[in-house]
Amino acid sequence: QVQFVESGGGLVQPGGSLRLSCTGSGFTFSNYAMSWYRQAPGKERELVATIGTGGVTTNYAESVKGRFTISRDNSKNTVYLQMNSLKPEDTAMYYCKATRMLNRYWGQGTQVTVSS
Repeated sequence: QVQFVESGGGLVQPGGSLRLSCTGSGFTFSNYAMSWYRQAPGKERELVATIGTGGVTTNYAESVKGRFTISRDNSKNTVYLQMNSLKPEDTAMYYCKATRMLNRYWGQGTQVTVSS
């Protein structure tokens, strides 16, 4: 069965950094593009960043461009999100997603709270 282990969330002050990790199992990780989404209370889920199967092609939401970096290590079945210069508006549940054609797998989410 498909499973994800997400980690790295927590409470940080504005301007701080966190690195999220999402490790998948039960599917061929290297065949899937990976994405990070986030959802804040009362808001719809939004796309934060995506990365292609080989780790070369990346895309970012305008709101995080220059602050966040998505990467992957296919040998570890893991996708990362390095988050720098965090702002209170980055506070949300963060979810990883695997995509191949019409197939979709979602992680359980990890909480990121940015507050002074």
